Amino acid sequence: MMRQTGNSKAVEDWPTLLKDNARSGGQTPQPARSPERAVWQFRAGGSVRSAPVLKDGDLYVISVAGALHAIDVVTGTAKWKFQAGGQVHSTPSLFADQILFGSDDGKVYAVNHDGTKRWEVPTGAEVWASPVIRDGVVFFGSADTKVYAVEASSGEIRWAHELGGRIYSTICATERQLYLGCGDGKVCCLDSSSGRVLWSTATGNGIDSSPAVVDDLVLIGSEDFFFYAISATTGEVRWKYETGLGIASSPAIWNDLTLFGSKDGFLYALETQTGKLRWKTRVGEVVTAPPMIGDGVVCIQAGGTFALDTSNGKILWRAGLAGAIQSVPVLAGETIYLASLSGEIYALR
Repeated sequence: MMRQTGNSKAVEDWPTLLKDNARSGGQTPQPARSPERAVWQFRAGGSVRSAPVLKDGDLYVISVAGALHAIDVVTGTAKWKFQAGGQVHSTPSLFADQILFGSDDGKVYAVNHDGTKRWEVPTGAEVWASPVIRDGVVFFGSADTKVYAVEASSGEIRWAHELGGRIYSTICATERQLYLGCGDGKVCCLDSSSGRVLWSTATGNGIDSSPAVVDDLVLIGSEDFFFYAISATTGEVRWKYETGLGIASSPAIWNDLTLFGSKDGFLYALETQTGKLRWKTRVGEVVTAPPMIGDGVVCIQAGGTFALDTSNGKILWRAGLAGAIQSVPVLAGETIYLASLSGEIYALR
């Protein structure tokens, strides 16, 4: 959905992690300059690690303490607050008039746009992954090793399927398949209607990274230091690329490139079809956040917020804030929304 902001620029909604189920990471026009000022600043009352999401002029942010805030993007003031029963590390997803997120109390919550609870679904352990919605069904994994399919309207569980390890990877849902990484080091493909495992491919260590799927390739990083391109149809490894440390960062796709960060402190740009390195740039000591992509600009959180030229990896600007940032930014028109570990939410322009 498009809307008009106060500066008369059309801005798209940002309803889930990396903007959409295709993991496009943005790709809306962004200025290749450093933000000049904070339009507003909001205090969430606790540390924030999950990413904000945006819809119809409202920014939704969850603190680690489990408080979901609805913030007016024009004024930076709170509309309402909902308190979950446990800590929250899950980035929320938006569907129709619902905000959905997981909690350390083992539940996934669906909250109405007015701040009232619609439903909750219990699992056997914490839910750090973000819920993904496709065709009215919510898909998510839990640290109880199970993948769940739940009716978005009612919270009724359609099916639950157990895998071989804890699940912190956010699912990538295509028309008929679900793709995700697992704590046992496997990349799995499940049938979305039944939860049946269609194939699984082993890597050398656990997986926290969330996959992207493009051109029949599942693109995902592993803690074994490698980034993988795997056939979405067969599970065959097409190529893999070794970095200096484990990879928890989820990839974003831009034209013919796949971009991701590594715990070795570099941001990498690989050719999606071949795995050939186009460029890599050091942006910090450790990079675990996924990149956000604008019009020729890629933004990454690594201590501060860095913006790099997508064609060559050159750093264009860096915005340093008072609080360390582990969350993922939202890029909306000329405004960047950031959440910090100190609990400050910023709108920068």
